[in-house]
Amino acid sequence: MNLSTALGVAALVSVSAITPGPNNVAVMAAAARGGLAGALPAIAGIVLGSQAMLFVGVAGVGPALTAIPSMGFAIAIAGCLYLCYLGGRMIKSNTEGSGDEWRSRKGGSEMLGLFAFQFMNPKGWVMVLTAITASEAGGRSAFVIAYLAVVFALIPTVCLSIWSLSGAVLSAHLRRPRFRTWFDRVMGVLLVVSALLMLADAWRAYASGLERA
Repeated sequence: MNLSTALGVAALVSVSAITPGPNNVAVMAAAARGGLAGALPAIAGIVLGSQAMLFVGVAGVGPALTAIPSMGFAIAIAGCLYLCYLGGRMIKSNTEGSGDEWRSRKGGSEMLGLFAFQFMNPKGWVMVLTAITASEAGGRSAFVIAYLAVVFALIPTVCLSIWSLSGAVLSAHLRRPRFRTWFDRVMGVLLVVSALLMLADAWRAYASGLERA
């Protein structure tokens, strides 16, 4: 793997990690509720999930899954349902007066949920498989795998930390019940919208795959 390829892979991961999406919204919401420390479980779940996806992709399982149109679409449906569930909880939390209870259930469960979600994110698979294909153009080696592992650990952590900073800035305002209610609703709606957009992209890919078959 030459320098230009290495930089290209790093750029791909950077753009994917910093641009708005479900992962960023989840981290921002976690930081707004619990500060930078409160966002750590969410960041850990996303980064560890990306690492696991990377090694699954290197092992050759990822391409086999995504090569089947129906399998890719099923993965997208599962991811959409999870995001809608998470968004619905955020929308309902304060309207039912259970915001504190909702926050108390975060942490480990949030980390596990976001870890699993990485495997249900079609765009995440595209990013991982593209990075693997580009970096292994000259052959697979321990150095290439180690480089990808570092890139998929370091860059998402930095990008998600930036998003968590923006959420932490809002944490002081969340002490106001009205602001907290509307923040939860907006974040919940954004997650649901992200889920629907992700599903729409997956449907287009699925329909295109059927036409080529």
